[in-house]
Amino acid sequence: MTQRFGGKFSPDENDMEIGSTPDGAYTNARVDPVGARSNILFIPAIPMVFMALNEGVFDLVVALISAGFLTLAAWLLRGGLTAEAEYNARKVARKPAFPRKLASSVLTGFGIVLAAASHDHFGLATTFYGLAAAGLHIAAFGIDPLKSKGMEGIDTHQHDRVAGVVDKAEKYLGEMSDAMLRSGDRKMELKLNAFQDKARNLIRTVEEDPRDLTAARKYLGVYLMGARDATAKFADIYSRTKDEKARTDYAALLADLSKGFDARTAKLLLDDRSDLNIEIDVLRDRLQQEGVVLDRAIENAK
Repeated sequence: MTQRFGGKFSPDENDMEIGSTPDGAYTNARVDPVGARSNILFIPAIPMVFMALNEGVFDLVVALISAGFLTLAAWLLRGGLTAEAEYNARKVARKPAFPRKLASSVLTGFGIVLAAASHDHFGLATTFYGLAAAGLHIAAFGIDPLKSKGMEGIDTHQHDRVAGVVDKAEKYLGEMSDAMLRSGDRKMELKLNAFQDKARNLIRTVEEDPRDLTAARKYLGVYLMGARDATAKFADIYSRTKDEKARTDYAALLADLSKGFDARTAKLLLDDRSDLNIEIDVLRDRLQQEGVVLDRAIENAK
């Protein structure tokens, strides 16, 4: 007779039941947009400064300024990649207020020009090096989004209000992830990730229709703030005592929150569909008042 394998590092039936979701552990998983190829751009400034230490004062100052430009460019690139990832993840988003990736390319070009000038005089060759560096930077990382998306027909004031609530909600979710790391419990991290997916589904629903903000504000504000505080307390307690009762209670809380956020998201989608049906019915009535027979109009269109 076969026997189910179990052990310290094997999934437990109780763990699967408490707060389990049908979704995979990596549903809506986010990949860090700041990869190694952007982080490596912090490196060139270091040898440049050391190579200029044995040169004259002028060359050393130019090398330090060049290193400053290159470091600032690498830092701006990290911010630009993060902002672009957030832009791509949302269906409704404004273009970045400041083009950090483009600014990074320009600063990289200036930095290379100064780096070349520290070993040679300013001239056509150093300018060419700078233009080539800026062009390769743009080819490697691209430029910032140049226009907003999904903003047609949306009240910009209402959208700004939604953006403020969404930013605060994302901050709460990030703080929850940071706090959970202290617990050292990988299974609870996965359960938390599953709940965060539910919360982000609600966030995206509100972003797509800012009129839903009033109905979802409590979930994205009060409830997420409470979940963040509960996560921090659980992580502190569990990291010290490994209290299974606290773990079970926290898992049950995540399960309840997931159900609540799922229900609210479904309710908002249902309301949106009802609003659409009302708009369609009103439009049909107006067309009929104008003497347009819809069935006949459809046949003529065919």
